[in-house]
Amino acid sequence: MSSLIEQAAQRLEQLKRAGAEMPSASPAKTVVAAVAEAAPAPVPVHAPAAAPLNTSRSVEIDLDALAKAGIISPHAPRSAIADQYRVIKRPLLANAVGKGPTPIANGNLIMVTSALPAEGKSFTAINLAMSIATELDYTVMLVDADVARPSVLNRFKLENSPGLLDLVVSGSFDLSSVLLKTNIEKLTILPSGTPHPRATELLASDSMSRLLEDIANRYKDRIIIFDSPPLLLTTESRVLATHMGQIVVVVKAESTLRADVRNALATIEDCPVKFMLLNQASAPLKHGYGYGYGYGYGYGYGYGDEKKATS
Repeated sequence: MSSLIEQAAQRLEQLKRAGAEMPSASPAKTVVAAVAEAAPAPVPVHAPAAAPLNTSRSVEIDLDALAKAGIISPHAPRSAIADQYRVIKRPLLANAVGKGPTPIANGNLIMVTSALPAEGKSFTAINLAMSIATELDYTVMLVDADVARPSVLNRFKLENSPGLLDLVVSGSFDLSSVLLKTNIEKLTILPSGTPHPRATELLASDSMSRLLEDIANRYKDRIIIFDSPPLLLTTESRVLATHMGQIVVVVKAESTLRADVRNALATIEDCPVKFMLLNQASAPLKHGYGYGYGYGYGYGYGYGDEKKATS
C-alpha cells in the first residue's frame, strides 16, 4: 500500500508541474483518488452459471400411425371406438375426483391389467389415456408399469429411456428428469425405466409408496393410468395394486376362462374399486355405433365388434 501512496504522490506532483487544476477536495480525498487511479483495475469475478433445471423431454407421436392401429387420436373424426371409451372413462373420472358414490383414496391412480397376456390391457391403457387427454378439465400421465415386458414406448415408436424404476432406485421424486412430454397437449408418458432384477421388491418399497403418493397429490387435475403386468403371471402387478384407487381388469371374450378371472380378482382384493372390461367381443351395431367393450362392476359383460386389441 505504501508504494501505491508514493506513486500517487508522485503523480500529483507531476500534475501540479504540468499546471493541471486540482479539485478542491481535501488532501486525504485527493490522495485516495490518486491511489485509485494508480491501482490496477480489479479483475471481474464471474459467478458460475446456475445449472439448468431438469425439464421434461419432448417427443413426437405419430398420430396417423396410431389411428391405423386402432388407437384413439384426439384430432381424428368421431369414431365407434372413441365413443366406447367415452363411456368407459366416465365412472373412472367421477371416482378420481371424488364425484363417485363414495370417496376413494388415490382414486386418480388407475391400474389397467388382465389375468393373462394377450387380452388387450396395453391397448386399453393407451386408449383410455388418449381418451382422457381429450378432456377439458383433466390431464393424464400414462405409466408403463409392465416392468417385465414394457410395451408403451414401442407402441408409440419411441426409444427406451429412464423412467419409473430409475426414480424408485434413486429415491428421487424428480419426474421432470424422466417424464416424456408429447405433442398431445394433455398427455405425458412415464416409461418403465431401466430393467432391474428386483423389480417386485422395488415396487413394494417405501420409496415407491412415497413416489406414488407424490404423483397422486401433486396435481389435482392429473389422472394417472398404469399399464400393469398380467395378474396371474407376475407378482409386480399384485404389489402395484395395493397402491391403486381403481383397477380395470381386461378380459378377452371367448378366450379367458372364468376361473382365471376369479383367481385374478382374488389377488387384488384390497383395491376398493374394480371394473371389468370385456375385450374383442362381437355383436350387431346399436344406433350406428359398435360397442367393443363390456363394462361394469364385478362380472359384468357387454358386447361389441372391436378386433384389434393386443396385450
